[in-house]
Amino acid sequence: MAGSTLQVNIVAADHPVWHGTAKSVTIPASEGGMGILPDHEPVLTVIKEGTIVVMDPEGERLSFEVTDGFISFDSNKLTVAVERGTNVKRAE
Repeated sequence: MAGSTLQVNIVAADHPVWHGTAKSVTIPASEGGMGILPDHEPVLTVIKEGTIVVMDPEGERLSFEVTDGFISFDSNKLTVAVERGTNVKRAE
């Protein structure tokens, strides 16, 4: 599984926020933080307002502030749909 990635698409109600490839994604699930790695079992869950952290294939962390919404993950494709979302900055 080394080198595996997943496709990520973060969309707000009125615009795309970010899309690309990632090694992992951490989301603010309604029951607490949740990590998604390649080959994770399929999941559909509600998320709450908070920060999504994407680890890209080069090891850089990207952060996005989002409002309530949901995520869908299947076949290494993660879709995050939220009312509002903004790119915070590259996290160090």
